[in-house]
Amino acid sequence: MAVIASPKKSTNVRNIARLAVLRTGYRLGSWLMPVITLQRAFRLFGTPLPGGRLRARHSDTAGARIHELPFGRERITVYVWGDAATQPLVLLAHGWSGYGLFFLPWVQALRSAGYAVATFDQVAHGRSSGYRATLPMFADVLHRVANHLGPLAAVVGHSLGGAAAMLALSRGIAAERAVLIAPAADPGLAAQRFAGFIGLAEHLSGRLFDEFESLTGICVDTLQAHVNAPHIGRTALIVHDLEDGEVPWAEGERYARYWPDARLLSTTGLGHNRIVTAAPVIASALRFLQGQPVGDRVVSSPNLPYGWA
Repeated sequence: MAVIASPKKSTNVRNIARLAVLRTGYRLGSWLMPVITLQRAFRLFGTPLPGGRLRARHSDTAGARIHELPFGRERITVYVWGDAATQPLVLLAHGWSGYGLFFLPWVQALRSAGYAVATFDQVAHGRSSGYRATLPMFADVLHRVANHLGPLAAVVGHSLGGAAAMLALSRGIAAERAVLIAPAADPGLAAQRFAGFIGLAEHLSGRLFDEFESLTGICVDTLQAHVNAPHIGRTALIVHDLEDGEVPWAEGERYARYWPDARLLSTTGLGHNRIVTAAPVIASALRFLQGQPVGDRVVSSPNLPYGWA
């Protein structure tokens, strides 16, 4: 009897095989060619997956006004709904390998509540130009877009977009409130998770940012949430799922502990991506933007792993 594999099953098999080859290569390279392997790992770490670009190009724009904004040698695609001159503006910032139009369920809800809305595709994401990106670049692009659009009623960021929003707020962007959804709190932990996924040896995973720090002069430790959040004088809502398999709930909880005026809303069963477009999360965020209490206040204590908040 002939067995005919479905296209989906065949694709899954091929993906599993490619991943196995990738991991084998990094395991061997970690010991045989550590310097070259570390460089390759960092380049891979900073290269978004291509799926977001394809989805962005085929996504409905829901009537957005689209324009490009220069950022160095790159061009950032910006989407706007409503009139920011007469309506309070909310800026939506996507995460790694994402795209701005992923937030479309937010657009309708915010427009119905009287807000103008804007989102954008990060460098090397969606319809914007570029090939590689980093967290500092995410923050700089967000800062550039926010300054271009004007004062914000709120900024909403998902995952790495949440971390970028935190950094931009700590550097003074004009936004009254912030909603961070499944925000990444620690680049070092993200590097460890990535290294484990691709098979990079443990003795190299802690050095993944060597090239980045050498080229930019930026110490990765200065990008962590507990270093920057205490300096932000804006109200924030942190939303994180207890079952998030990509950015652990503990990282969102860290934001809530160290951000002076933040509350934590924990969900269950939404994971890392579905949480963004879940109707209850959007409804809770709208209540928060309207000044209603949402989530729980996380109280500091002297035994915090990073000191007092």
